[in-house]
Amino acid sequence: MSFEGRDILTTEDLSREDILKIMKVASKMEEIVQQVHISDLLSDKMVAVIFLEPSTRTRLSFETAVHRLGAKFVTIADPKSSSTQKGESLADTARTVAGYVDCIVIRQPQKGGAKIVADAVNIPVINGGDGAGQHPTQALLDLYTIQKEKGTLEGLKVAMVGDLKFGRTVHSLSYALAPFNPEYVYCSPEELKMPEGILKDMGARGIKYTETGDIREALQADILYMTRIQRERFENPADYERLKNSFILTKKLVEAGKENITIMHPLPRVNEIATDVDSLPNAAYFRQAHNGVYVRMALLAMVLGRA
Repeated sequence: MSFEGRDILTTEDLSREDILKIMKVASKMEEIVQQVHISDLLSDKMVAVIFLEPSTRTRLSFETAVHRLGAKFVTIADPKSSSTQKGESLADTARTVAGYVDCIVIRQPQKGGAKIVADAVNIPVINGGDGAGQHPTQALLDLYTIQKEKGTLEGLKVAMVGDLKFGRTVHSLSYALAPFNPEYVYCSPEELKMPEGILKDMGARGIKYTETGDIREALQADILYMTRIQRERFENPADYERLKNSFILTKKLVEAGKENITIMHPLPRVNEIATDVDSLPNAAYFRQAHNGVYVRMALLAMVLGRA
């Protein structure tokens, strides 16, 4: 199935075949960057990069991906500079921007907001994160990282640790890896457990999972996927202060866990991974961040009909 004109809104919409195709194209994009640095594949295209929530890695890697493909972009990088601050609806903003560009990349705080944008326009829309909902491009770069680090996506035990309630990265990753026969360990404080709807979906797909509050259990997996406790998702600051240091990964803990466990994190980290972990060869989180360029290049080329 061609990706041309297709929206990338949630990993639930992607089949096993879709994901494998994206991984293949991402690998080709990595080769392009290594060989020629800048391609002219999308030299006739314009992309809108609209970020109505703070971002470093996602926004910069999308902008880098656009540059690497030879395209141009227009951007909103400060929510205060958008007419949504004047009360304009997300749909009206999207309809306006769609008249200027060939593709929209959007991050905004409303769960389901990316679909509102996609429903309003007739050009491809890529979800760069919608509140506590999904972050499909992060999940895809996570899969690309796992494939590079482990040599496979099949049959891995993956532990997700931290804020599983509001963490859109772990929501998306749970669905993205589901076609590859994983086993999940969901490790969180009681108040930040994986949403019941996602647990039911995983159970319906026959995916084995366990829930725990003990990070030592999580350290027996093939992949340890750490996440931060997200201050911005808490209505009560006291709840954040109480939970923010629930899990702190140290070198000593890693060395007591499964041999060759791969450590990932969508970043930014606050204090949930001690800096003494950074020097370990299986600390993959900065490699993970760099892989975002290749995956986002692949998605842009695919939805614009060039891959």
